[in-house]
Amino acid sequence: MEASKKFEVIPENQLDWSKCHFPEPDYSRPPLEIPWHYKERILDKLIFLYGVDVAWKAFLEIERLMKVYYAHKSPGMIEWEKEFKPENRFTEKDVILITYGDLIRDPKKKPLETLEEFCSTYLKGTINTLHILPFFPYSSDRGFAVMDFEQVDPTLGTWDDILRLKKNFRLMFDGVFNHVSSKSRWFQEFLNQNPDYEDFFIVFSTKDQLSEDHLRIIVRPRTSEVLTPFRTLNGERWVWTTFSPDQIDLNYRNHRVLEKMVDILLYYVRRGADILRLDAVTYLWTELGTECVHLQQTHAIIKLFRDILNVVAPHVAIITETNVPHAENITYFGNGEDEAQMVYNFALPPLVLHTFQTGDATELTRWAASLETPSPYTTFFNFLDSHDGIGVMAVRNILTDEQIEAMAMRVLEHGGFISYKRNGDGSLSPYELNITWFSAINREDAEEPVELQVQRYLASRSIALVLQGVPGVYLHGLLGSKNDADAVLVEKQRRSINRKNIDRSSLFEALENPETTTHKITNGFVRLIKTRIQEPAFHPNAPQRILALGSGVFAVLRTNNQEQYGVLCLTNVTPQKQEIVLPLEEIGVSTPAWYDLISRDEIQVRDNVLRLTLKPYGIYWLKSIAGSIP
Repeated sequence: MEASKKFEVIPENQLDWSKCHFPEPDYSRPPLEIPWHYKERILDKLIFLYGVDVAWKAFLEIERLMKVYYAHKSPGMIEWEKEFKPENRFTEKDVILITYGDLIRDPKKKPLETLEEFCSTYLKGTINTLHILPFFPYSSDRGFAVMDFEQVDPTLGTWDDILRLKKNFRLMFDGVFNHVSSKSRWFQEFLNQNPDYEDFFIVFSTKDQLSEDHLRIIVRPRTSEVLTPFRTLNGERWVWTTFSPDQIDLNYRNHRVLEKMVDILLYYVRRGADILRLDAVTYLWTELGTECVHLQQTHAIIKLFRDILNVVAPHVAIITETNVPHAENITYFGNGEDEAQMVYNFALPPLVLHTFQTGDATELTRWAASLETPSPYTTFFNFLDSHDGIGVMAVRNILTDEQIEAMAMRVLEHGGFISYKRNGDGSLSPYELNITWFSAINREDAEEPVELQVQRYLASRSIALVLQGVPGVYLHGLLGSKNDADAVLVEKQRRSINRKNIDRSSLFEALENPETTTHKITNGFVRLIKTRIQEPAFHPNAPQRILALGSGVFAVLRTNNQEQYGVLCLTNVTPQKQEIVLPLEEIGVSTPAWYDLISRDEIQVRDNVLRLTLKPYGIYWLKSIAGSIP
């Protein structure tokens, strides 16, 4: 990255020196010295990927990039990082909002300015991290076909607008490192047969070079052809396209591709990224004769990114986005200290949806009881909805095929869609359910009170707030948006059902009107979040115990790290009242009084037995207390 690129210079009295990068590198200071054990770790991975001779060449370039990045760090940031404790990278204070940069629109303002206004007005002090989905120039897939990794889409705003968001929020950036747009400069140079870009992509001279035997075992989340023909200066070439003909896979067998991505990775950190989301990283490395997913080379590259960040930016976390069966998903934790610090908990959304569709928490309870992470430095990203849909791959081998099919059919009944993937035998199977979370949980034509629908909605959302991990919520999920079927018809894209652009004035008016569903849901959701972030028992590393209290209730006991008290979280997943009779000796607690963090009522215990009634879709977060109410 050229050192001449300019950042906005914030006045010194407004700088948070613990997060500051200088706009220009300071080469008057001693350069970065990479510790020997990290040099060895990085070299070992490069040798595994490329062999000894190429590995050394790649290492020298990566070392140079690390030194350039380090020269941009302020002395204050360097000192702050010395006190950084990885086990407290995430705490109970962390809640992540997922949004496109332009979901909220005001014709008089740039979208990123409107986003800042919304977040500062309604979310400051509630949500502390923003995941702004790809905000780069793109050609398709709502940002995930990136044309230029280094620029902000001018229709959204500028890098200065991103930096202003940084003043009040931590930021998660997308590393769309698996592929580029067919309109990107890199791919255009390939089409021009520029030798510098000839090996940047996975290319075949004829379609027949990829045999039917190879095709049968390749795992992909799409039904389109894996090879797409393009006309180049020297004739037709067939190019590997995992996701769409407009998204061209990068060839990491070429070490220069890896070096480019390390450069961009560090550039994002300089621009304010606290968390780097590795999009579609499952498919990073392609190897004919394999399924082309979860390859050891892919894991080696993620671990390489982790090594680099550990040296130059230890406060920055990696999260892997791998929509695959749960057992495969958690392999991206590595050994707990060498790969991703956080992984998407992809099994959670379909399991919660199944639970509320059936009024039966049995499968969710059984699965949640098995959850564990390999170290205090790793955690789950607990989300229920996103800009895509509700993936079902993660619950293969958790739910039966019949249960998954029934869940998908109910989504269709609620006005949603099903996206399919092609299997090796040519058959199709559900990959993703396209629907907003509100519409998935509530049927719009149901003859029931709005209050019950709101309560059902908040009950479902509460589960992601109480489990071990960091909770995340998509903007449309925070607002309780309903299906946008018109957008699906216009854009001919199923995922558009959950990507509706919102008029700023209409949104603010709805949020201020207590009679609207938007107000009821957002206020209720924000109240739950504000309660959560005040309780150390919800620290991502705080112990949890899943309790089996019957099929109609999901129950989890969280305790703070000092085990001074616990929070017993009970969620009624049914439209009927649920009676709870819990001998406290069964959970190892003898506190005679409990305090509901949500209603602020005190719950008395008699004969060491907790007795209470959960109303339909009721929620209790009971804190064990001694003596008076705090």
